[in-house]
Amino acid sequence: MPRRRTLSDEQLLAMVLTVIHAEGPDAATFAAVAKASGLSGSTLVQRFATKAAMLRAALLYAWDRLDAETARLAGTVPKTPEGAVALLVGLSQDYGDDAAAYGEGLLVLREDFRDPVLRARGAAWGTALTAAIAQCFRSAPAPETVARLMLAQWQGSLTWWGFGADGPVAAYVETELKRFLTAVKP
Repeated sequence: MPRRRTLSDEQLLAMVLTVIHAEGPDAATFAAVAKASGLSGSTLVQRFATKAAMLRAALLYAWDRLDAETARLAGTVPKTPEGAVALLVGLSQDYGDDAAAYGEGLLVLREDFRDPVLRARGAAWGTALTAAIAQCFRSAPAPETVARLMLAQWQGSLTWWGFGADGPVAAYVETELKRFLTAVKP
């Protein structure tokens, strides 16, 4: 008879993500996760089989959470250009205000690019986010194009904030996206 799990899959995957965000994807070994979770290494091997499978499961869980947060925010902001800014500022909140930590977080993005399943999730999220932003620009001649340009501006502003780290990331992103709106006058 199998033993009852002391940690749900969600709890365990959240712990794996904590290790990943604290120490980087390469540090998310069975030993490190066993230490963080209180589970034995053999229990982790039974659940995931390989480190790569554990990492993929944790990052898919992270994508699930990001998809849910994107949908939640998209459902609450007004369908206006200012609503698009609010949506992207809301998505920027989890980046924190420490540029070095943000840079470490880019190692997770590297893992998403390396794994075709994770890369496909990223592409799907990009499609959904583009559609949500395009809804905020329905009156523009090319709402999807404006949305893609705004998303590029958003990602660029995160990078530039990382270099300068002048104040909270959300405030920096908001300022840069408002500059974008002024420039494109949708």
